[in-house]
Amino acid sequence: MSQSARTERLLNLLFALMSVGRPMPKSELRSVIRAYAESPSDEAFERMFERDKDELRGMGIPIDTVEGSDGAGGIEGYRIAFEDYALPEVELTADEATVLGIAARVWEQAALGPAAQQALRKLEASGAAAGREVVGVETRIATAEPAFPILLDAVAARRAVAFGYRRPGDVEPTARRVQPWGVASRRGHWYLVGHDLDREAARVFRLSRIVGTPAGLGAPGAYDIPADADPITMIASAARDGGDRTAVVIVGPGAASLRRRARQRVVLDGGHERLVLDFADDEALARELVGFGPAVVVEEPESLRAAVVRRLRVLVEEGP
Repeated sequence: MSQSARTERLLNLLFALMSVGRPMPKSELRSVIRAYAESPSDEAFERMFERDKDELRGMGIPIDTVEGSDGAGGIEGYRIAFEDYALPEVELTADEATVLGIAARVWEQAALGPAAQQALRKLEASGAAAGREVVGVETRIATAEPAFPILLDAVAARRAVAFGYRRPGDVEPTARRVQPWGVASRRGHWYLVGHDLDREAARVFRLSRIVGTPAGLGAPGAYDIPADADPITMIASAARDGGDRTAVVIVGPGAASLRRRARQRVVLDGGHERLVLDFADDEALARELVGFGPAVVVEEPESLRAAVVRRLRVLVEEGP
């Protein structure tokens, strides 16, 4: 099931439990929520409903289980008390509204852009001056990594994830199982910080090195994020420990930006040059080099060349 379908199902359950002033039996929820109604069996519905209920509770949503009044210990239904879940009226100062406006514009070109802009419109409709511009502040962050929204959800739900991860120099990815603590950006790259279940230690993972789509493991709320977890400090420390790497590429006309940053340049025949580039991540540099097309050929390292070839094959398979 896709991430969007799961999110839609959770929202439908949330709205159903908040829309009436009485407990809703499971049978009624199954009839009004399409995903539940389409369950192939009672057992499949039970598993889906229990999983969704646990996930919402893991997000901090108070779902009450209401016992029947017959004294037999049965369950009458489930409900979300509006007064326990709804926020009180929000009053913002001009400076607070401006900060929220800046935060919304930060996500303007990111995966959370639509949600951030919708929240901003609601604030402005209530009278908050959230749209005030601040001169000299750059407010755009790109989050093109496919794993980003999935991992952000996993952090919020405190749910472990599994994914393939290709470290610098690796040709094939290795399987990793992680309890996410946070997702943060540093110098244009996004990272996941969490507890590696197989290595029993805290680890930092660059999102551009994640292969495929991360999958959830276990139930939400299965672990607690350490109070002293500091993703920014952990990412900076990992970057210092990673060391610098070098790549050797042959470039033709049309690759001026690579020439400008090359550590060494050797002029070859036919207007070509051999460049030595400093870099840290195969996938990040491969993404850049593919944009130059046939004007760039990677000589070494082999892991970078393999990353470029993989990306070129995907482009060929997708077609124009």
